[in-house]
Amino acid sequence: MSGAKGDKIEKIIARLQERISEGQFYEAQQQTRVVAARYIKASNWTAAVDILYNVALSLLKAGQGGSGGDLCVLLVDTYKQAELKPDSATKGKLLTCLRLFDSEEPTRKKYIGEIIAWSSRFGEYPAGDPELHHVAGSIYAEEHEAYDAEKHLLLGTKDSAEVLARMEYEWFLEDEAHTAAMYAGRAVLPYLITANVRAANTSYRVFTSALSNDKHDQLGVQDVSSNSADLRVFPSIPLLNFLGLLLLAIQRGNPDLYKQLTAKYASHLRELEMWNEALEIISEIYFGITKPRQSNPLMDMMSGFFGGGGGGAPAGGSSRKPAVKAPTSTSMPAAEGLD
Repeated sequence: MSGAKGDKIEKIIARLQERISEGQFYEAQQQTRVVAARYIKASNWTAAVDILYNVALSLLKAGQGGSGGDLCVLLVDTYKQAELKPDSATKGKLLTCLRLFDSEEPTRKKYIGEIIAWSSRFGEYPAGDPELHHVAGSIYAEEHEAYDAEKHLLLGTKDSAEVLARMEYEWFLEDEAHTAAMYAGRAVLPYLITANVRAANTSYRVFTSALSNDKHDQLGVQDVSSNSADLRVFPSIPLLNFLGLLLLAIQRGNPDLYKQLTAKYASHLRELEMWNEALEIISEIYFGITKPRQSNPLMDMMSGFFGGGGGGAPAGGSSRKPAVKAPTSTSMPAAEGLD
């Protein structure tokens, strides 16, 4: 937007921001809604977006999460009406707003849901844009909100697997050493279910490397190499070894190898029944081994992993974990699809 029209919009924004600087937060919010509605009715999407975005930012920076959050939700609704597609500009505005929300602001979760729904409808990813998932998941991870973090990071970018694995590892540190496989599995198995083998391998590598570095002597970790693969073995944590061998078996795609693997670890797997549904799905996806099921296994498995009743949660069932900072970079991660 340029010329007289652009100057007019800038003046409107400046006037509304002045209301905010004067502490007239409610008035600024209501006036913004009225002005934006006028431009929306005229299908002047650029003006509506500029006004909503700039005033929402000013309110959020002023600590007015409710008023700012309300305008952020309206901004996403404007995106939908305008049928704007996810790109660096549209996503950039939404993510800038998201980072300014206070962790306790009730409208933030609704806003995250709205931006994911918008990107799903108008973008190329049916489950929502990976970059939006990554940022939302990373924020939840920093705030110890484990289950919300998992839901988003599993659908994120190539950087999400490391954030998720480090979050699971920090959670594991609150528990006993023999429970490591349960926490690693919360990343590895869902990634395999969503056909993201690369992320499953990354999360396993990050988790086991951290475990080996921290507790190498205590656990008697052994590094085993062959012509075809390198594997870190944890003698006291058999199911962690199972996960590593499962990833190798998937690379080869040999059903007999998978059957041998599950037979070898059958007694240990019986101790962790929450993996049953996940392994049935994995055996079907990667090895063509099917078993009749009455329910929707994917939904049941994801519910088990993400809900409060799954194994791997510390005593008390809290979803909160130690803060885990996402890797810093000078630019946003590129949105990537699943493998």
